[in-house]
Amino acid sequence: MAAPQVAVAGLGGGGSFVQKYSDVMIAVAIVTIVIMMIIPLPTVLLDFLICMNITIALLVIMSAIYNVDALDISVFPSLLLITTLFRLALNISSTRLILLDGYAGEVITAFGNFVVGGNAVVGIIIFAILVTINFIVITKGSERVAEVSARFTLDAMPGKQMAIDADLNQGAITDAEAKKRREKIQRESDFFGAMDGASKFVKGDAIAAIIIILINISGGFIIGMVQRGLDVTQALQQYTLLTVGEGLVSQIPALLISTATGIIVTRSAAEGNLGRDLVDQLFNNARIFFILSGILIFFAIVPGLPGIPFLALSAFCGFIGWNLRRRETVHEETEKVEKKVQAKKKATTPENIVSLLQVDPMELEIGYSLIPLVDSGQGGDLLDRIVMIRRQCALELGLVVPTIRIRDNIQIKPNAYIIKLKGVEIAKGELMLDHYLAMNSGTVFEEVPGIETIEPAFGLPALWIPESEREQAELNGYTVVDAVSVLATHLTEVIKQHADEILGRQETQNLIDNLKKTNPSLVDEVVPNLLAVGEVQKVLENLLRERISIRDMETILEVLADYGRATKDTEILTEYVRHAMARQITQANVQNGTLPCVTLDPGLENRIAGAVQRTEHGSYVSLDPDSMKRLIDSLNTELQKLTNMGCQPIVLTSPAVRLYFRKLVERSEPGLIVLSQAEIEQSVEIQILGVVKI
Repeated sequence: MAAPQVAVAGLGGGGSFVQKYSDVMIAVAIVTIVIMMIIPLPTVLLDFLICMNITIALLVIMSAIYNVDALDISVFPSLLLITTLFRLALNISSTRLILLDGYAGEVITAFGNFVVGGNAVVGIIIFAILVTINFIVITKGSERVAEVSARFTLDAMPGKQMAIDADLNQGAITDAEAKKRREKIQRESDFFGAMDGASKFVKGDAIAAIIIILINISGGFIIGMVQRGLDVTQALQQYTLLTVGEGLVSQIPALLISTATGIIVTRSAAEGNLGRDLVDQLFNNARIFFILSGILIFFAIVPGLPGIPFLALSAFCGFIGWNLRRRETVHEETEKVEKKVQAKKKATTPENIVSLLQVDPMELEIGYSLIPLVDSGQGGDLLDRIVMIRRQCALELGLVVPTIRIRDNIQIKPNAYIIKLKGVEIAKGELMLDHYLAMNSGTVFEEVPGIETIEPAFGLPALWIPESEREQAELNGYTVVDAVSVLATHLTEVIKQHADEILGRQETQNLIDNLKKTNPSLVDEVVPNLLAVGEVQKVLENLLRERISIRDMETILEVLADYGRATKDTEILTEYVRHAMARQITQANVQNGTLPCVTLDPGLENRIAGAVQRTEHGSYVSLDPDSMKRLIDSLNTELQKLTNMGCQPIVLTSPAVRLYFRKLVERSEPGLIVLSQAEIEQSVEIQILGVVKI
């Protein structure tokens, strides 16, 4: 048992040696080929190199036959150049020996005498046929296919790239898979572009073969008669046979290489090697062979045609058809049995039930009329808009929005769309693709005709107007946007409204891990020593619920590190974080250095503070229904004053009451901004425009 192991080890060592010095060997080989064109070769070495040329040609065509993907032999264009150069070097060496010595080795002599029976005329005819087949049929066809493949591959690159981007945006593939597919597309374009040029080598080689044989015959004829004293017949016979032999030994490998080139460039849609594809695609229908068998029987009984060959072939085709029919029957029965087994197994497999529990974080369902918004081929850029929305949310809120899966739904209206969060509908709307949405920005001096509607993001009255009215509507003071912008704005607003629901523990952990790359000591102090990931998540959710960005994770964890030992109440911790983020909160709400707002009556603040009930599950405010109604009415009255003055609705409270007042009014006024004095910078002028009383 030791000997085989040693042999395998030796082979492995040899293989590693070849791989290690392959670049040196190729460089030496190319230089040697060029030197062969200059230095005369002995006939023994020439015989060996001619046999090597035939062997290489056989290796190349075998590799092409068993090749599945064109990129599996991406080195083929360079290989084509090297083999062509090698073949031309052999032509020059053999021509030199033929003209100098009248003898070019045993291989060429054998091809000149044995293959064509020593008849120069027959040899010339066979050589002419081979050159014609190679040059006109195979080389010309391969060149055209390579040219068309290169053109279509390059033209299809942008579409393939956009398809990869679409799959990546929809979450169908990962970043690594997208990168791999992009690299494959680039390699395909480079390969077929190189094949388009490399096919010219084969064409040039075929032309060179014709010129060389004419030179050999004419030059040999002159040398034989003038220098060697042969008569016309002897000179013509000797040099013609040698030239034909030399042409045959070069054209046979050339024909094999040309065939390999044709196989590679014509198998762009292959799924297996050539032999397997031929059998699978030609021998797959029993009916074809039965019909073929009947046609051959008809030929056999036609008077004047040879009956035995047609009958034999008819029987053979009938036998193949019978076997295919039997195989189809067995295959159908096997499929039925397998379907029953799979159905039974599927019904009892828990994994299939578990897979139904998977819910996408966010979904966008669209009617069939809105599909052009997603199709880049029809000019749709919704996928690019979603990428920008995710980027915008990351910059403004510090939230990494998960992949938004887009599906078409024929059960909803053609122009409708539905936005879902964790499988539940949270928003919907309708679009008119061939219209624009015109909204009154308060400066409209003349109305334009249109279809009345409601802007879906903010609930404002609007009009759908045709494109012909767009310019006039803008001149009249309307704000005009296209349909895809309406959808993108609505989606952005929905994400901001539900940002606290989108953020989960895993997303929180990802944010913490990202901060740990730059500030590991801070993260290690807070998580998990002081707070669990879930508690940090609650703080971040509280901030996002009031649209405060969590992008500055370092400041947030600094505050949690300072106060996490004093309390575990995430709502109190959130208030501490808000105080630390006063500059950010101020800049988001201040207008021209002033903060127009309404405030709470001191008596109301005291009443709210006294109504706070604290339990082990958190705190809440308990007010009687009558007081609650008067509070909401007074709040609406004061907020209306702010709105009429063109100011943003903001309520300013004391730090101790802000949290509890926000809890009281969040159901009736979900978008209301409630700030405390501790969250406003000292340099800002506070302009109180109203007081809420009960």
